[in-house]
Amino acid sequence: MGKRCCAVVLAMIMVIGLASLTLATSRRSMLTNGLGMTPPMGWNSWNHFSCNIDEKMIKETADALVSTGLSKLGYVYVNIDDCWAEISRDDKGNLVPKKSTFPSGIKALADYVHSKGLKLGIYSDAGHFTCSKRMPGSLGHEEQDAKTFASWGIDYLKYDNCHNDGSNPIERYPVMTRALMKAGRPIFYSLCEWGDMHPAKWGAHVGNSWRTTNDISDTWDSMISIADHNEVYAEYARPGGWNDPDMLEVGNGGMKKDEYIVHFSLWAISKAPLLLGCDIRNMTNETMEIVANKEVIAVNQDPYGFQAKKVRMQGNEEIWAAPLSGYRIAVVLLNRGPFRYSITARWDNIGLDPNSVVEARDLWEHKTLETRFVGNLTATLNSHSCKMLLASSHLMSRSSSRTCNS
Repeated sequence: MGKRCCAVVLAMIMVIGLASLTLATSRRSMLTNGLGMTPPMGWNSWNHFSCNIDEKMIKETADALVSTGLSKLGYVYVNIDDCWAEISRDDKGNLVPKKSTFPSGIKALADYVHSKGLKLGIYSDAGHFTCSKRMPGSLGHEEQDAKTFASWGIDYLKYDNCHNDGSNPIERYPVMTRALMKAGRPIFYSLCEWGDMHPAKWGAHVGNSWRTTNDISDTWDSMISIADHNEVYAEYARPGGWNDPDMLEVGNGGMKKDEYIVHFSLWAISKAPLLLGCDIRNMTNETMEIVANKEVIAVNQDPYGFQAKKVRMQGNEEIWAAPLSGYRIAVVLLNRGPFRYSITARWDNIGLDPNSVVEARDLWEHKTLETRFVGNLTATLNSHSCKMLLASSHLMSRSSSRTCNS
């Protein structure tokens, strides 16, 4: 089978032999809040609920994160998206929680969420109104709003880009950065600029994560195209600052199980924020099985923070790879086409010595494969499915190859 290799990717992956945790954590250059050393994990209200939110549902979601055990896996952010505030500020210019849906106020809600060992996130916009146009944005009120968020006990700010004054986001977003730094509370700062001005190239000086794409929808085509677009910026991801391809759609019903597994696998290996977007209170066993996969989550949370790159592409057959701590490599073999294919990862694709003998662990089957692989590894995959493997290597003097089937 022919192949097209990305030379630049091989250079990235070969650093596994030289990388260290100190190097990975020292690449952070700005926003000194000490947050986001691994990608954030939690939940966001928008994908499933849109503007149909209230404090009762937020509390129930926090309860569900604890009762399901998801919080122990790292899902700790409970993030309120758009539509939480009144359309007008008060007479002092402060944002006002919507009385009909958040009658107790955001401070009381934050106290409740914190009592569960979780963190509360909130939403605003670098414009005059938010994207729903149902509440004010923070443009011109950055310091006031940042102080308000800090006084309420907010831990995470998603900052959108709608209804702005036409000025460059590179000018508007740092204003909130400075405001948050003065507010007296560490707040994870998520830039939602939609990738328009390539925020991956400047976001590390401004925020803890930055959207690289337009909004996701709960379809295969949307999900896979967003993964493609996000991958372009892999070199910019690092501890303290992450590329954000938008929230997860797993569990919302628009894709098949194998497609959701691909979705979660690509987000995990891409070091994307793992923010669930479904109704946590009513998850199916199938959804829980996907989002609670400890081994896949561990790839996402690996301290080195290297985002995966496509190291080989041929039509609908792809290989994604990323170096991990402990001299390991995470690999996703992906069949994005309509037919069943066999896909082979060769050691020169993923940055291994050709004489390495590889022990491979299947992260979705939760088993270490009995075969030790030399030279290459092949998997047979159904349409819109993947195999996610953890490869650990040792050198040997002979050459051979083996096949694994799914």
